[in-house]
Amino acid sequence: MKILFVVQGEGRGHLTQAITMEDMLRKNGHEVVEVLVGKSNSRSLPDFFSRNICAPVRMFDSPNFLPTPANKRSRLTRSVIYNVLKMSSYLRSVLFIRKRIAETGADLVVNFYEMLTGLTYLLFRPEVPQVSIGHQYLFLHHDFDFPKGSPVSLFFLRMFTRITSIGASERLALSFHDMPCDERNGITVVPPLLRRELFSVTPSKGNYIHGYMVNAGFGASIVEWHKFHGDVPLHFFWDKKGAKRLTVVDDNLTFHTIDDRAFLDSLAGCFAYATTAGFESVCEAMYLGKPVMMVPAHIEQDCNAHDAASCGAGIVSDDFNLGQLTDFADRYSPDEKFRSWVSCSSVRIMSSLEKAASELPEHHLSLSSLASIFYNS
Repeated sequence: MKILFVVQGEGRGHLTQAITMEDMLRKNGHEVVEVLVGKSNSRSLPDFFSRNICAPVRMFDSPNFLPTPANKRSRLTRSVIYNVLKMSSYLRSVLFIRKRIAETGADLVVNFYEMLTGLTYLLFRPEVPQVSIGHQYLFLHHDFDFPKGSPVSLFFLRMFTRITSIGASERLALSFHDMPCDERNGITVVPPLLRRELFSVTPSKGNYIHGYMVNAGFGASIVEWHKFHGDVPLHFFWDKKGAKRLTVVDDNLTFHTIDDRAFLDSLAGCFAYATTAGFESVCEAMYLGKPVMMVPAHIEQDCNAHDAASCGAGIVSDDFNLGQLTDFADRYSPDEKFRSWVSCSSVRIMSSLEKAASELPEHHLSLSSLASIFYNS
């Protein structure tokens, strides 16, 4: 079976999932013929992805959330206006995706939450079946418990999620925990796709806090907290554009640019983890038994943080007040069931992919079904 990946390239989560799935597919005798990555001007493709992905990689311009001027939380209104102004560029990307689906001879398209994949299937209805995968599809599950927050932001999140998966024969929802399938919404709940390197490290309890920030503006909060708690060693990773590999503030505070192996080694040896609530790294912390503090940067991460906290993985905060994390770490108990859940990832996901590849895509997108994208959100 030949598979084409289309990956939303913002953050590290979808990229890491694509690397893991490519390895899974190769071990099961399948081939990833090409990887299309949606990018924005505010992000660069991380080195770890280029090093670890085997298939040829092609880039295209894709919609994304813009951070606030302080480079912390994403601003929804500003992001919408920015992306509307770039519609002509995104249309060229849709034409590019359509062309690559045809020219690669793919038997299956796996879409890692890239909106333009859904629009490609809406406008051109490729005959190649598609599976959409991502933890965000859990937000369409009828049993998902949402945090209190802006109903407008939640509406747009759910609508965006539906658009990404237009034309998909199945939505695979990566989850912290098992849930029944939601057949009405075409959702199959599966374990997270965690990178193979995670399973070879041995966790230990060091004396430092490990951290990750998708928006580098949170760095000021870390520096401010450190001024009054300089005795607690901090190792934070960020994807600040143009930053040096190591930004050493003093002996107990260092900012690192993203490096997959260094990140994992640091996570394995910390006593607690602080993050902007990306799904992937929270899963890694749970697997290694590390208490987590989550500081969401946008509505999607609000939902991630709420879900993870309900599983006992950690606490949710509005800012990087790390004192809350040290207090939580004293009473934290790892969830041993999570490791068992992760162990069945390959079997569950491969079964869904192979089933989808044997079926032709259903092209029955009527005006009423398109209206349901807005109504059901």
